[in-house]
Amino acid sequence: MLPQALNNVIDALGMLPGVGPRTAERYAYYLFRSNPKVAGNIADTLANLHTQVKFCPVTFALIDANDDVSQLYTDPGRDKTTILVVEEPLDIYAIEQTRGYKGTYHVLGGAISPIDGVTPEQLHIQELIKRIDDDNAREVIIATNPSVEGESTALLLEKLLHEKYPELNLTRLARGLPLGVDLSYADQITLSAALENRTQL
Repeated sequence: MLPQALNNVIDALGMLPGVGPRTAERYAYYLFRSNPKVAGNIADTLANLHTQVKFCPVTFALIDANDDVSQLYTDPGRDKTTILVVEEPLDIYAIEQTRGYKGTYHVLGGAISPIDGVTPEQLHIQELIKRIDDDNAREVIIATNPSVEGESTALLLEKLLHEKYPELNLTRLARGLPLGVDLSYADQITLSAALENRTQL
């Protein structure tokens, strides 16, 4: 029987996505055996998480609590007439790593998933429409994830935006087979995207 305090840590760590019981036990025991300052530092950073981080009211990206709006939106070097739409805030940083995109972002806050109870009304779609109007957007790039939920969300956005803004340049990130992957191991969505986005030789 483990001490209750250790069990409490294991239970807390086990609530994290992707952390099973054995991994939670290893993490908890590691923290116990480490210098108490390590656990203390983690506890302090977690305690500050909800008070020092918030969502941007315009883009819904993650920003410091003392900022009013995301710097990726207020930066004068950014093209506000181009909006790249992602599902979650962390998706922004994957795009930023490429250093090739100079427009702005809009975070939907998830993807449509009836099984999980996520409906279009729960996503930041109306706020996207307001931004298109406010910033006179010329292009919206849909960059939802290549999953069933991401595809459903992208199709809804395409239909909605095409109807409301016929002149808007609506694009999607190209998708296909990654280098080094055998056809037999590719999933249906990836193969379909590869066929759809095939190039002329």
